[in-house]
Amino acid sequence: MALPSSLPHRAPDPPRPSRRRRVEPVYYWFLLPTLLLFTALVLAPALVGIFYSFTDYVGFGSWQFTGLTNYIAVFSDPSIWSAYKFTIGFALVTVALTQTAALALALGLTNRIRFQTTLRSIFVIPMVISGIVIAYVFNYLFANSLPSLASSVGLAPLQQSILGDPDLAWIAIVIVSAWQTIPGALLIYIAGLLSIPDELYEAAALDGASAWRRFRSVTLPLIAGFVVINTILGVKGYLNAYDIIVALTNGGPGTATSSVAMVIFTGYTGGDYAYQMANATVFFVLTVVVSLLQLLATRGRGLRL
Repeated sequence: MALPSSLPHRAPDPPRPSRRRRVEPVYYWFLLPTLLLFTALVLAPALVGIFYSFTDYVGFGSWQFTGLTNYIAVFSDPSIWSAYKFTIGFALVTVALTQTAALALALGLTNRIRFQTTLRSIFVIPMVISGIVIAYVFNYLFANSLPSLASSVGLAPLQQSILGDPDLAWIAIVIVSAWQTIPGALLIYIAGLLSIPDELYEAAALDGASAWRRFRSVTLPLIAGFVVINTILGVKGYLNAYDIIVALTNGGPGTATSSVAMVIFTGYTGGDYAYQMANATVFFVLTVVVSLLQLLATRGRGLRL
């Protein structure tokens, strides 16, 4: 006798979880050289430096434990606070300028324009030039060419080199740093824009969306991950700014443009090894915290406009 068709069918048994795939030992052998090099060249020196930050070590000779003395001194040193203030402010301003300019250029270079490939090649040239070379060239421009041009047109505020003005020197550093790092961000944004299907823009255009609406509702949400990558890389790079600042102002006038990296490296050669190692440890913790906050704030989220 056949069963009535109204009776419910038995649900299939759930699939059994597959066993975790076994990793071949040969992959660990490929990983071993990298781990050894990282430990010997990065991890071990960092741990030794952190150890010496709790001593009075000057870079050679004997030493004694001093506990948290160096860290207490770091947090009470006005010059250290000034360097942190400049570095963080410089990083924030330069990241905003770089990302805005790079995204604008990427939008232009991914549209149907003439000489597109040639223009892309020209715009990435600053990325392959040494930062020291770029800084020395701009140093000459800011110290000689710009004041001469300002004098010829009667622009009084720029007739003196802005590198010698404590209130304006940071602007020169921002300009040069952005000029060098825009190409890297530009390439990432171009990759992101080229990954967006043209059908999405065509559908938005058929719905009557304006160019700004398409940019806000289609482009930005789909390149949100690329914005996050560029922002994290930018903040990390600018917090460690050193070579361009040395070549442009050497931290001057006075200490107006001294970055944290400059203060640390100068201390290493000036007999303040342990003290600056404490400063470097604090700076390392700050950098890690900033990176983690960026990741937590953007993980799994797009740009909501």
